[in-house]
Amino acid sequence: MLSVLAGPAATVQWGSGEGPWGWHMWWGVWGVGMMVFMLLFWALVIGALIALLRWMFGRSGPGARAERGDRALEILKERYARGDLTREQFQSMRRDLEG
Repeated sequence: MLSVLAGPAATVQWGSGEGPWGWHMWWGVWGVGMMVFMLLFWALVIGALIALLRWMFGRSGPGARAERGDRALEILKERYARGDLTREQFQSMRRDLEG
């Protein structure tokens, strides 16, 4: 009914992709949208893989080094408290760990 009222130009325009509102315009919008969603999807997949690997193999970086240093200092204090180290050895090793 629309083609009868609008005439043959409306049918040709929508059917062939000619004119300002043809199929090529809609495919362009969907193509850009699909490309954006594809990039977001792969960014999420790669981010999830990185997070999984960091979780599996432990933390690294400045925070992890500080935690390891704190644990090493605790062990050093325990050894000094047990009498395994002299005061000079303890102070020398503590300076190494803190510096």
